[in-house]
Amino acid sequence: MENVDGKALQLADAVYAYQLDGNGGVRPIGENDVLNSMQPCWLHLDYTHPASARWLSETTLLPDSVRDALAGDSVRPRVTRLGDGTMITLRSINFNEDERPDQLVAIRVFMTDKLLVSTRRRKIYAIDEVLNDLQEGNGPTDSGSWLVAITDALTDHTGEFIEDLHDRIIELEDALLEQQIPPRGQLALIRKQLIVLRRYMTPQRDVFSRLASERLPWMGDDDRRRMQEISDRLGRGLDDLDASISRTTVLADEITTLMADAMNRRTYTMSLMAMLFLPTTFLTGLFGSNLGGIPGSNSPWGFATFCLLLALLVAGVAWWLKRSKWL
Repeated sequence: MENVDGKALQLADAVYAYQLDGNGGVRPIGENDVLNSMQPCWLHLDYTHPASARWLSETTLLPDSVRDALAGDSVRPRVTRLGDGTMITLRSINFNEDERPDQLVAIRVFMTDKLLVSTRRRKIYAIDEVLNDLQEGNGPTDSGSWLVAITDALTDHTGEFIEDLHDRIIELEDALLEQQIPPRGQLALIRKQLIVLRRYMTPQRDVFSRLASERLPWMGDDDRRRMQEISDRLGRGLDDLDASISRTTVLADEITTLMADAMNRRTYTMSLMAMLFLPTTFLTGLFGSNLGGIPGSNSPWGFATFCLLLALLVAGVAWWLKRSKWL
């Protein structure tokens, strides 16, 4: 790669523009800095900003094949080698306000040993964490360790979200043990989040595994070993996702059973009530026919006697249902 003045990397609407100092820190890119000096330059852009979008489409520092990918066309996690550079697309848990964590945020990176260009549309907290470490002097020192730090932060956030989903599933299980049915849509949301994570984190684990196995020129053996550890950690998270999906299936079956039992109990109670008052309904209908010859029609105690007989009849039917173990 030819020498490039630092002025070529200074954009008015860039999110970040720094050069790693090789000691775990960063410094702003000056106009007289040279791109392929000893340490890599990092340019973090929001591709919806006009100046950044124009730079992505016009700069000669990037291969033509990665311009569209950096501008937001690639979605699923993937890694592609392009000569000395590598194009990587990853997904992050969404911690932005008024948005759900499962609405994953994409981060796209083109990197060489001397240039790091990352783009996003929504804020990515893993990027901010790595930058904070760099500003404190405890961050990565080169391209390989920078990528390891980013993937480590992304995987930590994914693991935290998986743990949160696990805790919510435990709460639903405990509620079901108390015969409490969760609000409508709560379990469906958890299952959707689990499925979305499973869909995107599986290829992301494969990306980490490939980065650990390929002999990229800007990654050392220690970086590859740490990348493999991150891949394994994400793989264990995916195992937890599979287990959680199975548990939500059991929960859905249990909720269906509880609702069916509740409906059956209500139907059974209504049937018993109808049976209990069936004889009295017959007698009141019969005595209310307003025809001559009704017993007790001329007696002042006829109505009271009739009501007493109805009460005795209801008690008798209830005793019979109890004896038959229907009640």
